[in-house]
Amino acid sequence: MEKFLIIIFRTILLYAVILIIFRLMGKREIAELSILDLVIFIMIGEMAVVSIEQHTDPLLNTIVPMIVLLLIQIGMAYLSLKSTFFRYLVDGKPSVIIRNGKINEREMRKQRYNYDDLLTQLRQQNIRNISDVEFAILETTGNLSVFEKGNKRKPGSYTLPLILGGRIQDDNLKLTDKTEQWLRRELRKLGYHQISDISFCSFENGKFFVHLSKK
Repeated sequence: MEKFLIIIFRTILLYAVILIIFRLMGKREIAELSILDLVIFIMIGEMAVVSIEQHTDPLLNTIVPMIVLLLIQIGMAYLSLKSTFFRYLVDGKPSVIIRNGKINEREMRKQRYNYDDLLTQLRQQNIRNISDVEFAILETTGNLSVFEKGNKRKPGSYTLPLILGGRIQDDNLKLTDKTEQWLRRELRKLGYHQISDISFCSFENGKFFVHLSKK
């Protein structure tokens, strides 16, 4: 009887600890978990299971590694917030699978993403025909964002960050057929002289959206 009481107590305690840890990690939908989040969640879950099964081991042997994983996740999240390069290194970049109605097979092969995957995700968004798609973007979470033709958005456009965290995104500039010189010149006209002061900048339908860093 005592054994079962210990197991029940450890289960309840570890449930509370895991709940607190996940809350401290921040709010995020399950579908939006990054690879780092998923690895940490799996490791914490495995630790909890082992601790309940091996109920004679000290609880600290489980709780301390859980706290270490929490600190790792918070540290990684902070680095991702401050460094675009680190964020792309950990989470990867969104991939344009369909652009202007044309399928990018090279990017599909790079992401090991096949036509069955594409068609399945298009059907999930009630898209019956690929020819109806202006853009399809494979997000870092594995979700497919789809922009249909014929909406109010200017054809051939969607929001691309040209500046993130004070750094110019050269790849996105190329996608918009713009140059760094053009970007700096246009921003100076609007009164933005330091790229490093800009947290986020996009250009769509002939208009800039600029958000300055809070220092």
